[in-house]
Amino acid sequence: MNIPQLAWIALLSLPVLEIYLLIKIGSTIGFVPTIMLLLAAASVGTWLLRTQGLAIWVRVEQSLRNGELPAIELMDGFVILAGGILLLLPGFLSDVAGLLCLLPQTRKLIMGWLLQRRVEQQPSHPDDNASHTIEGEYRREE
Repeated sequence: MNIPQLAWIALLSLPVLEIYLLIKIGSTIGFVPTIMLLLAAASVGTWLLRTQGLAIWVRVEQSLRNGELPAIELMDGFVILAGGILLLLPGFLSDVAGLLCLLPQTRKLIMGWLLQRRVEQQPSHPDDNASHTIEGEYRREE
């Protein structure tokens, strides 16, 4: 199963799982504690998003000043952005996934997994890219 298919399945099943989990947790610990728990997760997530996002921004600027390509920093920023979006969605599953994207230790694991998936999808032979080259001629008319 490829990533777009997996994303569609997750997108369609996430609201159902979130509602089920909210009902189960709400019936176990009560309505007010459930809401407080969601607000606490959102507050911690917002703080982490702000601090981690600013740290990445500083690292990107530093890499650019040094004349380096900030590829790792940009990927780090992408995972932080994904975590922030997940925290905006109401529910416990999305909050846990968002917080995992924002914590530096788990973010490195996520980035390693994403990089590994990218390496697996690259063509094995350099000649495979030759089929994407379009040769031609042009002339300038004035």
